[in-house]
Amino acid sequence: MGQLSGKTALVTGGTSGIGLATAQRLAAEGAHVFITGRNQGGVDDAVASIGESATGVRGDITEPGDLDQLFAAIEARGQGLDALFANAGGGEFATLEDETREHLADTFNRNVGGTVFTVQKLLPLLNEGASIVLAGSTAASTGTPSFGAYAASKAAIRSFGRTWAAELVGRKIRVNTIVPGPVETRGLAELAPAGQEQGLLDGMAATVPMARLGQPSEIASAVLFLASDQSSFMTGAEIFVDGGAEQL
Repeated sequence: MGQLSGKTALVTGGTSGIGLATAQRLAAEGAHVFITGRNQGGVDDAVASIGESATGVRGDITEPGDLDQLFAAIEARGQGLDALFANAGGGEFATLEDETREHLADTFNRNVGGTVFTVQKLLPLLNEGASIVLAGSTAASTGTPSFGAYAASKAAIRSFGRTWAAELVGRKIRVNTIVPGPVETRGLAELAPAGQEQGLLDGMAATVPMARLGQPSEIASAVLFLASDQSSFMTGAEIFVDGGAEQL
C-alpha cells in the first residue's frame, strides 16, 4: 500500500521538471494523478510515462475556460481531489531599469493569478482532509538581481498560503508551501542566454552549501510528504528544500 493509495491528486505544470517528477512520485505511491500543461504533446508524454494512473488535461491556468475543463474532468471521475500541487508558473530575468508593465503583469498573472484561481476553482472538489501544496521559491527570501518580479510573485504565494491555511482549517484542508532552491531543470537552464546555460547552472550550484543543484525527484519527495498523512499536523508551513541555501 502506497502513502496515497486510493487518493486523487492534481499537479499543474506537470509535464516537465519538478512537476513531472512529482506526478510520477505521487502515482508511484498509489494516487491517480491529473496532469496539466499548455502543450498537448507534453501532456501526452507525461501521461505515457506514468500509465493508467494518470489523466492529462491540456490547459493554461491563466485561462478561465481551461480551468472549467479541468474542473469538469476531475469531477467526472467522481472521487474528488485529495492533493493539489499548484506548481505551474515561471519567470524571466528583468532588472528594475528594464522592467515593463507587460512583463510584470504576465509574471503575476501566471504565478499569482493562475495559482489563486486554480485553487479557488477546485475548492468544491477538495475532499475533507485534502492537502494543498503551493510552489514557492527561495527567490522570495533573497535579493536576487534581475529577478524582482518573480521573487515578489512567490512572496505573494507564501502570503496566500498562510491565509488559505487559516481559511480552510475548518474543512480540515491543509495548505503548505514547498520552497525549492536551484533545481536542475530545463526551465532553470533556459533562463540563461543561448550557449551560457551551463555557466548559469554552475554559478547557482556554487551558492548552495551542499555545492550542487537539487534534483526534481528530491523536491517531489518533499511534496509527497506534504501531500500525505505523514504531515497531518502541518498547515501554513513553509518547507525549504534548498541544500541549505537559506539556512546556513
